[in-house]
Amino acid sequence: MFTEKDLQQIEARGITLAAVEQQIENFRQGFPFLGIVRAASPSDGVVVVDEATAEEAVKRYEAATQELDIVKFVPASGAATRMFKELFSFVSEDKRTAGIDKLIENIEQFAFWPELKAVLPAEYDDKQLVSAIIKEGLAYGSKPKGLVTFHAYPEGARKAVEEHLAEGAAYATAKGVARIHFTVSPEHIEGFKSLLEEKVPFYEARYGIRYDISFSVQKPSTDTIAVNPDNTPFRQDDGSLLFRPAGHGALIENLNEIDADIIFIKNIDNVTTDARRGDTIRYKKILAGMLIALQERAFEYLKALEVGGADLEPIAAFIEQQLCVKLPENYNAALLKAILDRPIRLCGMVRNEGEPGGGPFWVKNDDGTETLQIAESSQIAPEDMHLMQSATHFNPVDLICGVKNSKGGKFDLRQYTDPATGFISSKSAGGRDLRAQELPGLWNGAMAKWNTIFVDVPITTFSPVKVVQDLLREQHQ
Repeated sequence: MFTEKDLQQIEARGITLAAVEQQIENFRQGFPFLGIVRAASPSDGVVVVDEATAEEAVKRYEAATQELDIVKFVPASGAATRMFKELFSFVSEDKRTAGIDKLIENIEQFAFWPELKAVLPAEYDDKQLVSAIIKEGLAYGSKPKGLVTFHAYPEGARKAVEEHLAEGAAYATAKGVARIHFTVSPEHIEGFKSLLEEKVPFYEARYGIRYDISFSVQKPSTDTIAVNPDNTPFRQDDGSLLFRPAGHGALIENLNEIDADIIFIKNIDNVTTDARRGDTIRYKKILAGMLIALQERAFEYLKALEVGGADLEPIAAFIEQQLCVKLPENYNAALLKAILDRPIRLCGMVRNEGEPGGGPFWVKNDDGTETLQIAESSQIAPEDMHLMQSATHFNPVDLICGVKNSKGGKFDLRQYTDPATGFISSKSAGGRDLRAQELPGLWNGAMAKWNTIFVDVPITTFSPVKVVQDLLREQHQ
C-alpha cells in the first residue's frame, strides 16, 4: 500500500507506520458507539452547588494560589473560517441571507466598526462593506478568532485574546504571575506574539501583575491520513499522501507538556466583557476550590490503600458520591486504587438552551464501572438517541484540571484517552472527495479515562462567538 517515499513522508511527520495503518483500519471499521446508559442530570451526575459550599470553595482556592502553580490553557488554533462563512458566500456567490442583512443593518454596533470604517472607500456598497471585513481591509477571513476585535471599551477595543489576559488576571494569578498558554497555528503565531508584545504592558500595569505567556502549535505527529471514499490513501497531485490536522483532541499532547497543579481550559471565543465577567470569575474559583478538596481526599485514600488494611467502604462511598464513578458490586482494593490514581477534571456545564453540541452522559465501561462522559450526537447509537432529549445540560463551558498524582509528579495524559472515540467526516481537497478522521475530542475521548465531575454553572458564563453576528448579543456589547 505504501511506497518507500510514503514511508519517508510518514517518518518525517513523526508518525509511526502502525499508527497510520490503525487510522486506515478505523476508516474501514468505523468507530464504535459509546455505551450510553442515561443522560446526567442534577442529583444524578450534575452537581448543583449550594451557597455555603461555593463560598468555602472560593476561599480554599484563593488561599491555595499562594502555593500552587496555575496555568490558563487557551485553544486558539486555526482561522475563523466558520465565523465568517456566511460572509464569504455573500461576497463570492451572491448568497444574501437574513444573517447578512442583520450584519449590515447593525454594522456600527460591532466593536471593529471604527477599524472597518477606516479602510472603507468614501462610497461603498453592501458587498464592498462585507468584503472589507473578510478580505482586503480587516482580512478577518484569514485570521484566527483570537485576533478579531470582539468588544468596545472607552479606552479602546479589545481583541478576543486580550479578554483572556483580563480573565487570567482575575482568577489564574498565583504569586503575582498569570501564566497563560495559547495553542496556535504556525502561520498565526507571529500575529499573536506581535499583538501581545504591544498589549501586555498595558494589562500588567492595569492589574498590577506580571504575565508569563507561552505558545505551542498542534504537532504534525498528531495529524491523520486522509483516504478516498473507498478507504485507500488519498494522494495529492504530486503523488504524496495527504495528512490533515486531527481536531482539537490532538491538543492533549500540548496539554500534556504543561507543568502545573491546576490548569484552566477555555476556548478562545468564549469570553465576555468586564462588566459581565463576575459570574465567570466566581465559578472558576468555585470549581478550582472543589477540585483541590476532591484531590486532597483522593490522595489521602490512595495512600491508605497503598499502606494496606484500609476500610474500603468509606473509600467506595467517596468514589461514588464525590468522584461520580458507579462501582460494580464486586469491587476490590485494586479497582478503587486504579480509580483514585487518575487525572481529575471539573467541568462547568450550562443548562441546555438549544445550542448545538454534545452533553453529559453516564457511560458503561469495560471494568464494570459507570463514569461521566461528554458525548457528541455522532457517538450515540440510533437506538439511544432518545436519551439526548432528556439531557438537561450542554457541552462544558470550562474545564478545571488536576494533572498531578499523589506523589507530586505529572500524569502522562496520553495514557488516559480512549482511541476508539474518534470521528470520521466527509471533506474535499482539490475538488476531490475524501474522508477525514479526527482524534477523540479534547473534552470527549481525549479525557475519557479521567475522573470527571460535572458542575452546574450559570448561562452567564457561556458566551461563545461561533458566527460574527454573535458579537451583537448582549454578552458582547
